[in-house]
Amino acid sequence: MQAVQVVYELTLDMLHLLQKRQHIERHDVIEQLTHFIEEREQVLRKLSPPYSQDELKIGQKIISLNKLIEQEMYALFTELKQDMKQTKRQRKSTHSYVNPYRSVQTNDGMFMDQKK
Repeated sequence: MQAVQVVYELTLDMLHLLQKRQHIERHDVIEQLTHFIEEREQVLRKLSPPYSQDELKIGQKIISLNKLIEQEMYALFTELKQDMKQTKRQRKSTHSYVNPYRSVQTNDGMFMDQKK
């Protein structure tokens, strides 16, 4: 029962962290989340059947919490992708201001000999 309870508490901590991620730096959220996942994985390896009725009930709660965690992690991933796209756009815009004629390719002022 104790290992299942630890997994449940770690799952709750993960969910709370993801729900309050707007108030914390993204890098810190990802580090803490990784730590929780690794810790939870170690505890999950210690679990072995048969499970009591209480453990099965807690297991059902963990499954429902995992679905919420999955949605929150997907939202975090989407935010991260959008920020990466924005940064890429911003970098491209900055380069165009630094050298505005970089992408212009003209043949003005060149003489091309057509003889063979």
